[in-house]
Amino acid sequence: MMNKNIPILDDVAIDKMKTAGKLAADVLVMLDEHIKTGISTGVLDDIAHQYILDHGAIPAPLNYNGFPKSICTSINHVVCHGIPDHERLLKEGDIINIDITVIKDGYYGDTSKMWIVGQGSVMAERICRVAQKALYAGMKVVKNGAHLGDIGAAIQAVVEPERFSIVREFCGHGIGQTFHAEPQVLHYGKAGTGIELKTGMAFTIEPMINQGVWQTKIMKDGWTAITKDRKLSAQWEHTLIVTDDGCLVTTARPDEDLSFLSS
Repeated sequence: MMNKNIPILDDVAIDKMKTAGKLAADVLVMLDEHIKTGISTGVLDDIAHQYILDHGAIPAPLNYNGFPKSICTSINHVVCHGIPDHERLLKEGDIINIDITVIKDGYYGDTSKMWIVGQGSVMAERICRVAQKALYAGMKVVKNGAHLGDIGAAIQAVVEPERFSIVREFCGHGIGQTFHAEPQVLHYGKAGTGIELKTGMAFTIEPMINQGVWQTKIMKDGWTAITKDRKLSAQWEHTLIVTDDGCLVTTARPDEDLSFLSS
């Protein structure tokens, strides 16, 4: 199954994607020292916003379809698209996902990671670890000739034996000179089905997994998605480009061991 609407990036575009992706990753690395009890998500947004501007880029979420801030901060039972707020202070044991997307020289870099504030519960540690393992499992199957369904199947194989659920309402997406494009990358699926991946395609993988039910609901602000049962949710995200025998991760961070991608 092919899709002619999915761009194949040339070397120039790939270099620009690498630059944008590195900056998005650098924002997460920079924020690391600021994630502690007592800081507000609004202050984290201020810090990230200024850093992005100082590096010659634009924070993609700001004013995107009316989103009011430069980053997304999703705490505990917030699945995604949490809006930073100067009143919301991080507390001991909170888990937080920060989602960064930058536009640099016309290209996008999109990535997110989890933190546990101070000492987290056993469940907090476990759901954050499994969510990252799920992302890596999805990334490992990406290569020229693989199928989108392979990604979802690999994620399911990690998450469901751990008795966590996979959010259905949100998915990964094509990315390049636009924020959200084809293909839609579901985090569940059947191996060997869906669009065939081709060298040069770029997209995100960003599984959201829940402690309880997979269903979510949107809050009155029109953005914040929470778990329907208000149990914990965790997510990690990378932007990657398909290669002949694997993938190039544009948003890789120095604190990660991605050697499994070349094995």
